This record gives sequence, structure tokens and C-alpha cells, in this order.
Amino acid sequence: MTDIAFNSSAAARQRAVGSRWFGISDRLFHGMTFAAALTVLLLLGGVIVALLEGSWPAFAKFGFGFLVTESWNPVTEQFGALSPIAGTLITSFIAMLIGVPISIGIAIFLTEICPIWLRRPIGIAIELLAGIPSIIYGIWGLFVFAPVMQRHVQPFLINAFSGVPVLENLFAGPPYGIGILTASLILAIMVLPFITAVTRDVFETVPPVLKEAAYGLGCTKWEVIRNVMLPYTRVGVVGGVMLGLGRALGETMAVTFVIGNAHKIHASVLGPGTTISATIANEFTEAVGDIYTASLVALGLILFVITFIVLAAARLMLLRMNVKGA
Repeated sequence: MTDIAFNSSAAARQRAVGSRWFGISDRLFHGMTFAAALTVLLLLGGVIVALLEGSWPAFAKFGFGFLVTESWNPVTEQFGALSPIAGTLITSFIAMLIGVPISIGIAIFLTEICPIWLRRPIGIAIELLAGIPSIIYGIWGLFVFAPVMQRHVQPFLINAFSGVPVLENLFAGPPYGIGILTASLILAIMVLPFITAVTRDVFETVPPVLKEAAYGLGCTKWEVIRNVMLPYTRVGVVGGVMLGLGRALGETMAVTFVIGNAHKIHASVLGPGTTISATIANEFTEAVGDIYTASLVALGLILFVITFIVLAAARLMLLRMNVKGA
């Protein structure tokens, strides 16, 4: 009896020590994760404060006119952000307009149509596209893609839409090769692997029983994709699209090589232009004077705000889609 009582007491002490250590480790883990999350907020706050402080001289001098002025003249220190803002939004819009349908189409092919033996090579190729540095895209775009655009694509577009209202102005001008359209196509190629990878992964989460039930009712493959797969995975697909849009908005080097870097808004997408990130990359090392530097920092702040608005809107849209789905 004495041995039994002693063993019971020892076991109780071990349980108490284990429970105490579990409580300490749990509080330690909670503190570490909280510190990590707080660090992210502090870093984000530090970035915002630095951008606000650095851009204040520009906003103090130009006011709201900085956002709606096209002029960019370092000699006279007259700066306006309208051209980079327009270039950023236009190139990103065209890139997503081209890249999203192709990316979703590739994801559908890989998950529903592609033979088993071919899925892995294509999947690896898509992943390799995502790993190529942006400067490589820029060099390829300047020395390979831009000449093709200049000799074949842009002349074809100019002749094809000649005399067509609206489209004639949209595809007008001499075929430079570089320009807004070329930069947009490069961006479309760059965002394609990200959207495709995310979309493919969410398509693979569709329960097979749902697709089998649809096929059992007599649905075609297209009807299963449209009425079963896309509604089931709409939140994930939108998330992948937003990931690609964030990449397109902030891309720097690839766009800098092929956009033409002209601070002017053209009615034609074949004309040269610039983006916020390209302007900063091109001119920051040459900025002389407080106003010039502050104007470039102000462009960075504007890009930060645009990206924040886009991601916040995407998050809100996803929440609404989740509510409707529930």
C-alpha cells in the first residue's frame, strides 16, 4: 500500500510539473507570435511615417495639384504625378485583362483536360516562369519582344483599326516597339504564373463528388467547370487575381526597360509612357534638391496608397463573397 501511495504521489508531481511547463511554454509561444505580429505593424507604420515625412515638402509646395499635373521638369522643379499614376493603372489593367483569362484557362486545362503525363512538365514550366527575375523579363522584352512588336504587331494594329472610331486613336502613332502596350504584355506574362498556380491549387480542392454528380446529371465538361468548379472556388480565384494585380502594380525593372519612360499621357497605347515604380528607379539616384527627392518619395507614397486601396477592396469583396456563399 505504501508503494502504491508513493507511486501515485510521484505521478501527481510529474503531472503538476508537466502542466506547469505546458502553461509556461504556451504563454511563451503566445508572446512570441504576438511580438511577431506587432513587429509587422511597427514596420508598416515606420514605412508610412517615412513616406509621409519624405514626401511632405512636395505636397506642401504643389498641394493637390501634384496628383493632377502631368508636367515633370527637374530643371524648373515643377513636378506632377498624373502621368506615372495613369501609366501604372493602365498597364496593370491591360495586363490583367490579358493575363487573367489565359491564367484561368491554363489552370482549367491542367486540372480537367490535360493528360496525366503532361501535367507535371507544364506545371514545372509555369513555376519556372514565376522564378525568373524581373530584369531578365526586361532584357528579353527590350531585345526580343519589342522588335517583334515594332515590325509585326504594332503595324498590324495600326492598319487594322485605321478608320475605326475610338480604336483608331487607341492604336495610333508610329510603331516604336516599346510603349504602354509592350509593357502591359510583359506584365501579363509575369503575372500569369502566379494566377495560374493559385487557381490550379484551388481547382484541385473541388470535391470529386460534386463533379461526378454534375456529370451524372448529363452536364458537359464546360458546364461542370462553369456551374460547379468556378462557383465553388470563386474566392480562391479572386485571391489569385489580386495577387497578380499586386505584382503588376509594383513591378519595376521589366517595365522600365520597355515602357519608354516618357512623362506624357498618350491617347494611344502604342505610345511611350511611364509608371510610378519606373520613374523612381530611373530618377532617384539623379535627384538633386529637396523638392525633386520629395516628389519621388511622394510617388512612392501614392503607389503605397493605390496598392493598399486595391488590396483592401479585394479583401472586402472576398468577405462579401464568403457571406453570400454561406
